[in-house]
Amino acid sequence: MRQVMTLGVLALVVAVPARAQHSTRGAEADAYTRYELLAPGSAKFKIIYEVTAVTPGAAYYFNPIRQGSVASDESVFDRATGKPLPFTEVGAAEARAAGLRVGDSTQRYIRVTLPRAVPANGGESRVLIIKTYYDTTSYKTSGDTVTFTRPLGIKRNAVVLPPGYELLTSTYPAQVLQEADGRVGISFWNTTPGEAPVTLRGVRRDTRALAANGASSQAKRLGERAHQDREIVYELRQPETHAFDLYHDYTESRPGVGTYVNVVRTGSTVSNPSARNLDTGEPLVTETLKGDAIKRAKLGDPDAENAAEVVVFRFPPVAAGGSTRIRMSETYTDTARFTLRGDELAWDRSFSRPINTVVLPPGWVLTNSSIPAVVSTRADGRVQLDFVNPRPDDIAVLITARRR
Repeated sequence: MRQVMTLGVLALVVAVPARAQHSTRGAEADAYTRYELLAPGSAKFKIIYEVTAVTPGAAYYFNPIRQGSVASDESVFDRATGKPLPFTEVGAAEARAAGLRVGDSTQRYIRVTLPRAVPANGGESRVLIIKTYYDTTSYKTSGDTVTFTRPLGIKRNAVVLPPGYELLTSTYPAQVLQEADGRVGISFWNTTPGEAPVTLRGVRRDTRALAANGASSQAKRLGERAHQDREIVYELRQPETHAFDLYHDYTESRPGVGTYVNVVRTGSTVSNPSARNLDTGEPLVTETLKGDAIKRAKLGDPDAENAAEVVVFRFPPVAAGGSTRIRMSETYTDTARFTLRGDELAWDRSFSRPINTVVLPPGWVLTNSSIPAVVSTRADGRVQLDFVNPRPDDIAVLITARRR
């Protein structure tokens, strides 16, 4: 577990769609990159890259090797099982033959053989790629100072300074996180539509005292926001019904855990629960409990035991070294937070997850959004708002709309 030394987060909540993005390597989602700077003067850094392949039926994933970097010490794992995956380094010709749009004939790729073809209907294949880059342009040392400069297109990132170094400057708003071993990490969301122009500088200091102090007394409040991959999509029905369909994705990585409990928010009622394992496409067992039935179930969740209604999703217990990604779907009715006031639709709800999407009903035009969002229009004409909150607090979202 990482311990946090100092905290600095974005003052503005902005939005960048974080789900499936199309690139030369196919459709992907949920990308997170961690750069661990190795010995000063070596120009080497370890990359830990988590990504999800989402192209239905895809048997391979292609990870481009950045131009100007020399890759070594590569390994690839299936995040669902923790087991190694076969891979090989290929050129542009091999990638093009596999159906990728390749513009640069000199581009090199790590071609990963997925553990199974990506399931249809929204299935995924989650991959972990570990490699070391040698890059004299990105990672430099001058005396006691190290500098990491790199334009980062991935939306969720962390950079970890070498042991014994403290952070001098960061050009991008970020959380500053102390690792359990004393190293200092810088974690952030790229909330721009392009690459984030990141420059970090660290200086050698005696940080043994920081490493020896152990967990911060404020550790519960200081989790790494950029590494969270929980997301939710709300598709609003006509406001007279006060009803909306939703699905939310969650990754469980605790060994032996085989249950997810969703507490129904006070004032809401739930119906039509269902779930599936995104790694395999298999449906999961669901159960709705109310009142005394919650206590009898002995779910081991204090919040659930005090709730009036919960939905329980069950899946095979997570094996050591693996994880399970599940998608849970439900229909909610909430007369207080989703209403029709005269001729105006009003959606008034707080979001705690970092990634949230709201889709207006057919025939409605957006008039207000209290929190900045990326606005788009779906093929069927419905208006979509994507919210990304890089901060560890909730955002209170008020959306209004009128009929076309």
